[in-house]
Amino acid sequence: MKQIRALSVLTLSVLLSACGGEGDSSPSYGANPQLPDPQRGLLPKMKIADPAQWGDQKPTVPQGYTITAIATDLQIPRQSLVLPNGDILVAEGKGGNAPKLKPKDVIAGYIKAKGTTSVKSGNRLTLLRDADGDGTYEMKTVFADNLNAPYGLALFEGNLYVANQDALVRFDYQEGQTKASGPPAKITDLPSEINHHWTKALTISPDGRFLYVGIGSNSNITERGMEAEVDRAMVWQISAETGAHKPYATGLRNPTALAIQPGTGQLWAVVNERDELGPDLVPDYLTSVREGGFYGWPYSYWGQNVDDRVRPQSPDKVAAAIKPDYALGSHVAALGLDFSTTAMGDEYAEGVFIGEHGSWNRQNPVGYKVVFVPFSNGRPSGEPIDFVTGFRTADGKTMGRPVGVTVDPRGALIVADDLANTVWRVTRTQ
Repeated sequence: MKQIRALSVLTLSVLLSACGGEGDSSPSYGANPQLPDPQRGLLPKMKIADPAQWGDQKPTVPQGYTITAIATDLQIPRQSLVLPNGDILVAEGKGGNAPKLKPKDVIAGYIKAKGTTSVKSGNRLTLLRDADGDGTYEMKTVFADNLNAPYGLALFEGNLYVANQDALVRFDYQEGQTKASGPPAKITDLPSEINHHWTKALTISPDGRFLYVGIGSNSNITERGMEAEVDRAMVWQISAETGAHKPYATGLRNPTALAIQPGTGQLWAVVNERDELGPDLVPDYLTSVREGGFYGWPYSYWGQNVDDRVRPQSPDKVAAAIKPDYALGSHVAALGLDFSTTAMGDEYAEGVFIGEHGSWNRQNPVGYKVVFVPFSNGRPSGEPIDFVTGFRTADGKTMGRPVGVTVDPRGALIVADDLANTVWRVTRTQ
């Protein structure tokens, strides 16, 4: 292990250049993506993100829109929530607890760490307030601290729910409140003994009765054994009143963001799929989530495409696997999801915004942007539209990495950037 840690960047580069296949074509989007044959190697191709400061630059948005940094110097902002009075809560933190299994895990960890912030985990909620409505959030104050890698946020009638990496908790909330009145009450524990995928996505049913929590797998394809995957790679449905929970949908490798579709009550998710099958497999995806549905992990991907690395196989499970609704492209690392409103403009009125954190295991990087997926008749329709870009330059400099995206019904998109430790606000100018 010490020998692996001591590998120089040069040695790593030689190793990585000898691994992986010759693919890396343009990503395939939509309901029927073209899936190439799997490519296997010692290691996937990797591309280090080279962090840089924004300076006087900022992300790029479409004509007719402007973007502003409304909060800086945060401690790893991940997801946000717009409160009824317009205040914004930001969950700050980073979790995870999973020992490395193989030398490749150490190398991959080294590569990924190069593209993340060195700032300490905030383990808190920060409240932002624009009291006079001029677009400047003059208040930035800690609403609650001493949390454990908070991620998902939800609010219903005076109950503020927070999904820490180890538990779902609840705060009492009154409109206009700037600080929690006390410590939170625990609703239920969440799986965390090993936390390979530590983020716990969260949303709530329109009637407030049920909370939905996304819980990622503890491995790429069960390298720790199926015993480490109990209650993982699924969405839980949790009673807000009692904390009783059940699997709502399974076979979702890493459901990183959840949202309820307005008017229908349908649950949707973005999911990060498996690695080490080449640069163009497997597509991360956006999908409606059916109660009782199975989405393939670990046995298959994109429906009935069998992953022959998994042993033993389960033909019955593969046969039952649901094909997702919409491919986002392989390794884009979608971490944010929210439905739009007409306040965002005609072109972006019907559909979802998705925050793509960006790839690390692809020679030609993908993601590192916020996209809009248009809907028609309540379903995804057409190719994704770039909405916020410029986080990564052509020469590999990476100024930011988007995570959570939240639509403010007043007509703004809130974007959490966990590399620059900034919250951005996009609004219309015409």
